[in-house]
Amino acid sequence: MASVTVQNVVKQFGTQLVLDGASFELHSGETVGLIGANGAGKTTLFRLIAGEFPPDTGTVTRARGLEIGYLKQEPEVSADRMLHEEVGSVFADLLALETKLHAVSEEMAAAAHDPNLGELMDKYDRLHAQFIAAGGHTFETRLQEIMGGLGFSALDQQQLMSTLSGGQKCRAALAKLLLEDRPLLLLDEPTNHLDIDAVRWLEKFLTGHHGGAVIISHDRYLLDRLCDRVLELAYRRVSSFPGNYSNYAQTKAIRELTIERQFEKDREFIEKERNFIAKHLAGQRSAEAKGRRTRLERRMKAGEFVTEAPRTKQSVRISFDERETKGGDLLRGEGLTMRYGDKVLFTDLNFRVTAGERLGITGPNGTGKTTLLKILVGEVAPLAGGVRFEQRASTGYYSQEHTELDPARQVVDEIRAVRPEFSEHAARSYLARFLFKSDDVFKPMGLLSGGEQSRVRLATLILKSPELLILDEPTNHLDIPSREVLEEALAEFGGTIITVSHDRYFLDRMVDRLMVMRPEGTTVYAGNYSYYLEETEGRRVADRSAEDQSPSTSKPAAKKSSRSKAEKGDRAKATDGRTKSKASPYDRMSIEELEALVIERETELGVLQAKFGDAALCRDPEALAELQEETEEAERLLAEVDAAWQERVEKQ
Repeated sequence: MASVTVQNVVKQFGTQLVLDGASFELHSGETVGLIGANGAGKTTLFRLIAGEFPPDTGTVTRARGLEIGYLKQEPEVSADRMLHEEVGSVFADLLALETKLHAVSEEMAAAAHDPNLGELMDKYDRLHAQFIAAGGHTFETRLQEIMGGLGFSALDQQQLMSTLSGGQKCRAALAKLLLEDRPLLLLDEPTNHLDIDAVRWLEKFLTGHHGGAVIISHDRYLLDRLCDRVLELAYRRVSSFPGNYSNYAQTKAIRELTIERQFEKDREFIEKERNFIAKHLAGQRSAEAKGRRTRLERRMKAGEFVTEAPRTKQSVRISFDERETKGGDLLRGEGLTMRYGDKVLFTDLNFRVTAGERLGITGPNGTGKTTLLKILVGEVAPLAGGVRFEQRASTGYYSQEHTELDPARQVVDEIRAVRPEFSEHAARSYLARFLFKSDDVFKPMGLLSGGEQSRVRLATLILKSPELLILDEPTNHLDIPSREVLEEALAEFGGTIITVSHDRYFLDRMVDRLMVMRPEGTTVYAGNYSYYLEETEGRRVADRSAEDQSPSTSKPAAKKSSRSKAEKGDRAKATDGRTKSKASPYDRMSIEELEALVIERETELGVLQAKFGDAALCRDPEALAELQEETEEAERLLAEVDAAWQERVEKQ
């Protein structure tokens, strides 16, 4: 039975139509990812589910007695409370019960020889039983577990809410929500202000949550690990995809390919029929032409044809000038030490960066990641040690601050400041690729949102086409389509990349080595984020085995199955490229036979992908790994026959 049913919902604000016929269901116990471009209406959908306002038409039905916990992007907290008091206000009823217990206890002490003592003792026993049943002896432990997991120290908990940053207030609101333990959670960008450790803790917490959850997030790694289903909000409607984010991406790509192929096929058929009708309507074959016209009109009215080309959301399209990789060390960090006051960031830090490699840097907040980048670009001097460049390289630096932007300058003028030879028309055309259209290009920089400013800064950086890119959280403020286009461009970039990021999916796709900066020290791993997890988990298993005095065992099968999906995709692409150079078994097949085989392969792949939605499968790692291998093989076979079909069509 559905806990929430959204049926044919339409919602409009002024002249802006946000939702138009949106329909879907949410079921108890499932975790659902809600994705869509920035501004698509995801938060509006959450507010409708939470009952903050009604739909214009359609219905939103909630199960009787359903309690919903809603985490908003703008937190609602009391500024005049201490952090511990504010988060602990979730237990107001429990604290009031504790106060009553203390009051009755004092009455009992004062009435030691009173004949009413027995009644007071009975009252105390009843209150104490209620207190225990409500979790009276465990609520402080729960509170500290969640506060610690979200990165709050004991000292933080004694600060006034009014003195906390916006990010800390958001984390406090999240802590309150998790402590409320509602059956359905609506989480709007819950990881925005969490560092990488806090995000991993939140994943574990939500995995153990007994109720359901809907998560709006650009964190694809989180969506991969948690989601049973993905809802996509696009073009004012909602589409449902079984499985996690990676399965959604695969399924959507196949759907779009199928629709595109069917659109071309139907368009060709309709055009051919109309030409025949126009040619023979007044001739000897008039009766046949009229019959074919009647059949065509009937089929079109019945919706049997795909008559609209697939719509694709325009995203940031990025390209870099080709750079030749020189090889050898590009730079070395030697004995770097940095602290601010009593806060030590890092001590005697040594590392090297090879020309052409991609070094990722991650770790909890406050470990000096941004400071290290500032040392590399010369903005900050270390207390000890230094950075030595072994080769000269032009450098492009993408920082988290927006200080380099002139608030009075128009967007189009920012582009022309980098490339003075650009005409206004050329600059506007370039900005359109970064989603700046019409009069948006004439906005002053000071009036842009954080996300819009990020896009301008990326646009100017790319125009400079440096040999060394130093990027500080480049995916912040970008929606998923824009992140993926950025990743594709960086994959083609031939220079060197050093990037700080908490985006684990980005780190999996982009980096060759990963520097993890933690308070206890810094370690460099010879792989991406998933490799780092495998290494650290392997060490923990070995340590536990040693403690149990049992021989430690390596598990290569587990390592294989936990490789990132991005790596698997890269291997599939490489395989596709190799098959094209060999003699193809499809050479003797006709175009029609190839097309039929493509449809057959797509159907087979769709059946396999649908199996990822089975909750029982997620609890069986061996079956999941086997299904993943079958799916990858089906993808490879589909890519082979599709490439043969495309090649044959182009030769016609």
